[in-house]
Amino acid sequence: MELIITIVHVILSVVLVAIVLFQSGAQQGLSGSIAGGAETFFGKNKARSLDGILAKCTAVVAFLFIVTSIVLFIIKK
Repeated sequence: MELIITIVHVILSVVLVAIVLFQSGAQQGLSGSIAGGAETFFGKNKARSLDGILAKCTAVVAFLFIVTSIVLFIIKK
């Protein structure tokens, strides 16, 4: 059981790093916000944009990572 949770934990950590690296930075510059980024950011379809999907995936994977961390801590104790 501990081995399976450890493997899942390692996979979640790699996926979390990959998702964070795929996200666009906050410092895209003024031209990025004027050229349509502001419309996507403030528009109704923010959740449907790539950044919105990656943000939701980041939250889910981070939550699962924390859960597996706590479970591993309890098992090791």
